[in-house]
Amino acid sequence: MAATLELESTLTDRYQTTVPDAVRRALRLGKRDKIRYLVQPDGSVVITRAAAAPEDDPVLDKFLSFLAHDIESHPGRVRGLDAGLAKRIRSLVKGVKIDLDAGLAPEDE
Repeated sequence: MAATLELESTLTDRYQTTVPDAVRRALRLGKRDKIRYLVQPDGSVVITRAAAAPEDDPVLDKFLSFLAHDIESHPGRVRGLDAGLAKRIRSLVKGVKIDLDAGLAPEDE
């Protein structure tokens, strides 16, 4: 018979908690991963790792996780844009209209 591990965590005043390390490892959770809660009729709750949404991009997710880890590990590397670069960016996109909800043209997919 497999051993059972019983863990607990505390709710903050804002009803937030830290997922214990053993649970994160068992569910293979990383930063920004989603957790699924299944409430049973008897009041018990089963916690599982939520499946990625179909629109999630695994490559982008890994890059963003890498970026978040790098920023956390090396906060001194984070710098604001200098005024000249910000001005150049504004000049390059001036007048460009983007509809983020529009689909891509077939040649762009």
